[in-house]
Amino acid sequence: MEAVKYEHMEDSGDDDGDDDAWLEDDEIESVETKCLFCSTKFKSPDAVFSHCSSSHDFDIKHFCMKWDLDCFGYIKMVNFIRGKKPDVNVLAKFANSSKPPWDSDEFMQPVDPDDPLLQYDIEDLESNEPECHSSNVENSAKLGDQQTVVRNGVEGPLVTMATTQHEALLLRLQRSEEKARQCEENLQRALADMENIKQVTRDLMLAQPSTVAPSPGDGDKQTDIEEDDPYFSSYGHFSIHEEMLKDKVRTESYRDFMYKNPNVFKDKIVLDVGCGTGILSMFAVQAGAQHVYAVDMADIIYQAMDIARENKLSDKITFIKGKLEDIELPVEKVDIIISEWMGYFLLFESMLDSVLFARAKYLKPGGAVYPDRCNISIAAISDLDLYNKHVTYWDDVYGFKMTCMKSCVVREASVEVVKKESQISNACIVKDLDINTCGLEDLQFTSIFSVKVSQTGNVTALIGFFDIFFDMNCSTKIEFSTSPDSIPTHWKQTLFLLDKPLQCQQGDILEGKLTCRKNRKDTRSLIINIILNDKNLTYYME
Repeated sequence: MEAVKYEHMEDSGDDDGDDDAWLEDDEIESVETKCLFCSTKFKSPDAVFSHCSSSHDFDIKHFCMKWDLDCFGYIKMVNFIRGKKPDVNVLAKFANSSKPPWDSDEFMQPVDPDDPLLQYDIEDLESNEPECHSSNVENSAKLGDQQTVVRNGVEGPLVTMATTQHEALLLRLQRSEEKARQCEENLQRALADMENIKQVTRDLMLAQPSTVAPSPGDGDKQTDIEEDDPYFSSYGHFSIHEEMLKDKVRTESYRDFMYKNPNVFKDKIVLDVGCGTGILSMFAVQAGAQHVYAVDMADIIYQAMDIARENKLSDKITFIKGKLEDIELPVEKVDIIISEWMGYFLLFESMLDSVLFARAKYLKPGGAVYPDRCNISIAAISDLDLYNKHVTYWDDVYGFKMTCMKSCVVREASVEVVKKESQISNACIVKDLDINTCGLEDLQFTSIFSVKVSQTGNVTALIGFFDIFFDMNCSTKIEFSTSPDSIPTHWKQTLFLLDKPLQCQQGDILEGKLTCRKNRKDTRSLIINIILNDKNLTYYME
């Protein structure tokens, strides 16, 4: 039989791994191996395979070829036979099955960790022909130890193998090269997919209206955006959204309105103005909306996209980054507009302006904006602690008088949680708004008010608060209030301190006039003018 000579060099370098491999083969040959089907033990795995074929009619090579087993499949088969101890006839019945009974990964757990069969290279089955082995030994005896070759300056013995072994080795090398090529192709595809994802993400961000350069004539629009930068950037802070989400009165009122009125949202197209984290958009989808378009200028919208993806709702919600007045929706009209637009004293920050713009441009005839009704009320309070905290404090600041600060502090309307027992008058509504019909002109107003003092005391301030209603087309109507009598919200109450406490008796009537207008220097801030007992008081909300 023809033999092929191979050079086996005694390398003095770092090829310890190869030497160890030869040692491991010797060790495997020296450990007794138990038959797969009986208690007989043999000196080598090859002897076990021969025994299984002749004594048990189980040709392991045939089974490996039948299911195209790799090394892992072979290990599973050995552990299956060792653990389940099936009859050979039972295994034969699986010959026509689409997959072997040991297909489960549970059979990767060895029954005997020291089993030499588990250390056997299954691909050796293709080259270990009995007749070749003796020939190889004979040729090795003749040539292996008697001839040497010098290669790259290193002398070593010649190693011989039979032609069939040579062909099997070449086949293994070809298979290894093919596997390596496939792995390389898979890696390149994965890298290409990752690059595509990055490009799609970049394209998506660049396609947002906020990144579009202004066209000629858009100078005023660009100026508006720049002026609004502080406002929108403030809503990029996560703490603000955390505070709003944790406001149960606010968030659960919106949720209950949508969940308890699914007839309102079923199969509707919804626009969420100022979506923030997207919580209202997700409520709307859960209530049955066909699709929601969520718009926000602040960077929080990127987190909203991730949140929708995390909750498997991204196919139902389209997020658009940009100022609502400057973007174009992918749809011409919507059925419903939802928004949590309310600010301190209801109108601070002027976000309602954007809602009314959206209503005029995108709302279908017969559509609805929610919440659909709201009002602003004022009442008198008596709270000397608050008064001393903000006013009297300046009479003695570490031993110094700073009374000039009083007028400055008093003129700044503050936001406080007022104790309900501090309110000593009824509340008077100074503005009632129907969001489905009101106009921008209604957001600046003058109103006469009159409140009746319920107990004798010093009126130290007037407070403003608002009520919200989800009413239109609702079978279950939802409302909430920011009054001192209600559960505190993040809007709290707006405090208008008096210069000096006003002594009142129970039953006294306090009459006055309140004017609310936007600050021309900053249209998102408010100027509140109150005339009370012939005193003209102006407060700034900035």
